[in-house]
Amino acid sequence: MSVNRQVPHVLVLPEDDANRQIANGFLLDQSLATRRIQVLEEAGGWQEVLVRFEQDHIFEMDRNSKRFMILLIDFDRRNDRLEKAQNVIPDRLRDRVFILGAWSEPEDLRQDLGSYETVGLKLAKDCRDITDVTWAHDLLSHNAGELDRLRQHVRSFLFPST
Repeated sequence: MSVNRQVPHVLVLPEDDANRQIANGFLLDQSLATRRIQVLEEAGGWQEVLVRFEQDHIFEMDRNSKRFMILLIDFDRRNDRLEKAQNVIPDRLRDRVFILGAWSEPEDLRQDLGSYETVGLKLAKDCRDITDVTWAHDLLSHNAGELDRLRQHVRSFLFPST
């Protein structure tokens, strides 16, 4: 399902199939305004996420000030991954682009928290309820800064009834 591009909306660009499944699990939350968020095809690697963002999405974000993006990548236990990803985001778009993902890889999350869709649904519940039950997991807690920014910008229109 595509988003209504005339209102604030979020596009999620996942690195791989596991991240796509987590994002799709997020979409299962009953309180989510599903016409306000769309999960795109997986890019095929964290660097490819950045390439696609630069080639396909910067121009479109400049044209549509109501668009927000989540770049969903694996951090592969690399402290420099967030900074490298942030470096491709133009300053004018920094308030509308968020970089999230598992500290290692989603497969490790699945072992601890259940199926990818279950993980996504738990993350959505945390976003909806403004809690950190799942986001505080060791493999997700590094997202705290990006998550705070994300909640400030999109929670009100993704979860309008809460």
